[in-house]
Amino acid sequence: MSYIIIGLLIVLCIVVFILAKRADPLKKPKGLLAIAEIAVEKVDGLVDENMGKSFPNFGAYVLAIALFIFTSFILGIVSSPNPLDGGHTSLGNPLTYLGVPLSLALCTFTMIHVTSIKYTKWSYFKRYVDPIPAFLPINLLSMWAPLLSLTLRLFGNAFAGWVLMSIVYWACGSLSNLIFANLAAGPGSIFIAPLVAPMLHAYFDVFSGAIQTLVFMFLSMLFVAQEKPEEIKAEERLALA
Repeated sequence: MSYIIIGLLIVLCIVVFILAKRADPLKKPKGLLAIAEIAVEKVDGLVDENMGKSFPNFGAYVLAIALFIFTSFILGIVSSPNPLDGGHTSLGNPLTYLGVPLSLALCTFTMIHVTSIKYTKWSYFKRYVDPIPAFLPINLLSMWAPLLSLTLRLFGNAFAGWVLMSIVYWACGSLSNLIFANLAAGPGSIFIAPLVAPMLHAYFDVFSGAIQTLVFMFLSMLFVAQEKPEEIKAEERLALA
């Protein structure tokens, strides 16, 4: 499922690239190109607002991660547990597999420490012995907090939604078989789920997916931006003033 999502996003990017190359710069963009332009402007604006001007290309990373996460939740709808096969499915939201949110969180985790090294150079290692060397074990443990926070929050919400929808499909299938007992077990199990599942999908996949996408975006920006030294932040505030 991850490969399918990545493939869809690559095709989308190629289409937008072609449209942008062929577009007249003197005319207002329309359709997909207009949506892409708005998305890029909004994300770049969020990055500038929350991280400052020191991260001019970070918006591309944030937008890519956001598209992958939200698409994962949306495609989880079309590959949800099917009552006709006992609630099992070979495809689903890839975020319900721990390795996927962990991989996404590792990208942000790497950027956190790369940013810190970029600004502090060799002083980077001082963070592990502040305020005194005896705090080394505690600092080494706390270093992994952003990775665990990003991973478990995304995985927990995606997995909880999948489990609840699995229970709903199983319950609807059982109830439908009970009511339509005179029909075959397969066709008889599909009458109740379409009445209940759409509303729950709207919450667990669309609404929750949008919220988790925004949370991951803002936490990534926050964790990376806080590695910037305070003196640089003060200089940027003065420049804006």
